[in-house]
Amino acid sequence: MGSNGSAPGAARLQLVDGVPLLRPAEQVFDAMLDGWRNQQLARNLAASTVEGRRATVRAFATAANAFPWQWAPQMLDEWLGDLRSIRHVKRTTIRSYQDAARSFCQYVTDPAYDWATQCEARFGSHPIQVVHEWNTAVHVQENEADAAKRAFTLRELHTFFAYCDEQVDRIRSFGRKGWLPAFRDATLFKTAYAYGLRRNETRMLDATDFGRNPRGTEFGEYGVCYVRHGKAKKGSPPKRRSVLTVFGWTTDVLDEWFSEGRPLFGVGRHRNEQPTREAALLVEFREPADLQPERRHTIRADQ
Repeated sequence: MGSNGSAPGAARLQLVDGVPLLRPAEQVFDAMLDGWRNQQLARNLAASTVEGRRATVRAFATAANAFPWQWAPQMLDEWLGDLRSIRHVKRTTIRSYQDAARSFCQYVTDPAYDWATQCEARFGSHPIQVVHEWNTAVHVQENEADAAKRAFTLRELHTFFAYCDEQVDRIRSFGRKGWLPAFRDATLFKTAYAYGLRRNETRMLDATDFGRNPRGTEFGEYGVCYVRHGKAKKGSPPKRRSVLTVFGWTTDVLDEWFSEGRPLFGVGRHRNEQPTREAALLVEFREPADLQPERRHTIRADQ
């Protein structure tokens, strides 16, 4: 609660009573977005989620050429219809836009935040909910991945990993320094496949995230991978999980990296040193390996 007992994001915390506004419509709209940001941050939502939602609401307001107290469901229908028919936006993206607009409208129409009263006094109108059950997409299927997005076949995986290893040998044979990042990238892809990791999970792995498995002693120090930065649920910290090692070659890959490759980067054993552009690297390595560049591949099938 605010210092005067108001909820985070309340109108009275964003606008000063009795002070005239130079551009009332724009300033009230900005204050709404600022208050909505505070309300979402109070719910422990990630900053990236909050900013993405704010950008979506601004895009809708620009497309509709209207402020929230002027919105109508038809405006939302027209905007989303254009996105589907002209820009060919994906179904999941459309639903995320609808969720953002619904959440914003719920916020500005909630009496606890007093925005309806402010808008009535200043503009003679008030916001309404423009997102309803009858004009939104329903999430009925758990996996909505594009059918064209598939995992590598075993043959493609072998070709891809072989190409990654060839790049290391080729660059090193020329005496160039780029062989070490290439070595790191090859290890990254193999690790992601071995443990079924998402991109951020792979990027955030550290040396301390591997341990012994009492029932898999043959894997030594790399019998289990402790994922500390898993996909989080709404308002919650990253989800943790443990993934057991199943491929015999995994220990050789990791041991070679930690004993020979990583020390050459000049980093300590407890510092993360992974690239952040896995998706770009996948495309960069995939095409020269002749793995059908017109199709999208993924090492983890449900990424």
